[in-house]
Amino acid sequence: MVESSRIAAQDGLRADARRNRERVLAAARAVFAEHGIDAPMATVARRAGVGVATLYRHFPTRDALVRGAFAQQMDTCLRALTEALAAPDPWQGFQQLIETVCALQREERGFPAAFVAAFPESTSEHARSRRRAERDFTTLVRRAQASGALRADFHPSDLAVVLLAHCALVTALPGDDAASRRLVAYLLQSFRADTANEPLPPPAALTLRSLPIAADDPQRQRAPRA
Repeated sequence: MVESSRIAAQDGLRADARRNRERVLAAARAVFAEHGIDAPMATVARRAGVGVATLYRHFPTRDALVRGAFAQQMDTCLRALTEALAAPDPWQGFQQLIETVCALQREERGFPAAFVAAFPESTSEHARSRRRAERDFTTLVRRAQASGALRADFHPSDLAVVLLAHCALVTALPGDDAASRRLVAYLLQSFRADTANEPLPPPAALTLRSLPIAADDPQRQRAPRA
């Protein structure tokens, strides 16, 4: 009789291989939260209790491991953006998107850096995905402004400012959900057109590709991807 651990799953992986893969993903999320997404792959393997060769069989590159570790969170972000664009009320869609992304930052401390790195420019597919997400967010901003709810001087790059500010808070106060929600509420209120009493300074020269986010140190500079 074939041992259950040797039976192939529908995804083509044996049960034991699938368990190894899940251990690697769980270990990667923990290591990235503690040391950033540039942590050595060997550290992830040791945390997972597998050999480095086993890790590389499942995830041949760091980008593949980062995307695998946070695939569910990235899917949630992309789905939230699609739902925000489809919302009858553009402001509600905008608000829910910001709350969703910040909630993911709060729940997975390694996610802020992964969010930036998840779509590397190494392939045309990933480049298209990034451009589409940036284009869709800009469309959402324009709709919310046209509705009169979002202040006219909000710039799409302000999303990067939001992510940096919130990342710093959840890094300094991990587990303090009340502080996180309060900051997000403050930011959203400041974005309302009916609270815009003074014009803002010019927008920052930031994009999601160049955010200086690292899970272990929000001040650490990451080199922008070309």
